[in-house]
Amino acid sequence: MRYEELGHTDGARKELKKIFETSAPFDNPKPTGLLKKILQIAGNTEDIILDFFSGSATTAHAVMQLNAEDGGNRKFIMVQIPEPCDEKSEAYKADFATIAEVGKERIRRAGQKIKTDKTPDLDIGFRVLKIDSSNMNEVYYSPDQTNQQDLLNLVDNIRADRSDEDLLFQVLLDWGVDLTLPIVEKTIDEKTVFTVADNEIVACFDRQGGITEDFIKQLTASQPKRVVFCDSGFADDSVKINVEQVFKSLSAHTEIKTI
Repeated sequence: MRYEELGHTDGARKELKKIFETSAPFDNPKPTGLLKKILQIAGNTEDIILDFFSGSATTAHAVMQLNAEDGGNRKFIMVQIPEPCDEKSEAYKADFATIAEVGKERIRRAGQKIKTDKTPDLDIGFRVLKIDSSNMNEVYYSPDQTNQQDLLNLVDNIRADRSDEDLLFQVLLDWGVDLTLPIVEKTIDEKTVFTVADNEIVACFDRQGGITEDFIKQLTASQPKRVVFCDSGFADDSVKINVEQVFKSLSAHTEIKTI
């Protein structure tokens, strides 16, 4: 095989420079051609490709290009620690704080270019997930170390800085659900409701005590496989107690989870 087919570091830098329409924000990127050839030799069109040291996300770029060329349905998982960019680097000068930020922007730009130039209906969507501490407040106190104010502070068991999306992905992980499934967000009775796939999971993370029996009955209409609420979201104790009975009557197969 000739290097013209597989590419080389200099060509990879020029490709990156063209994508970012400025100086290449990453040193020594891998050639896209080389990654494509490896994927063709070692895998098939339905593979999930994992790159544990993704850098500027050349592997993701190669996967999207190859899918556009052969109609494949490959998926990629890129893993990159948020390593700070050197203050003297082109990436830092271009306002990229970390190498991971460079990779994310490359996937966006490269995907859009491939979609525009080659395959208008190509799926170039991706999700960015970050490893973090638990969404739940940690309690290490024994009863004799706890006073009344501590109890009041722990009424909400969820960390104050966590979003509904944070809680949703925690639930997906807890249940072992594919993190790439489509998620639809809608509003019911002024509350945000997430539906995962074909009613695989329906979730409402209201924490203001707004979940009533009428609201719960509306959720049963879609006959979800699983449903999840926040413990602090129920309007009162009777609603919290009756939620299982409501689903048992109107959607008996639904599994209920409260966090």
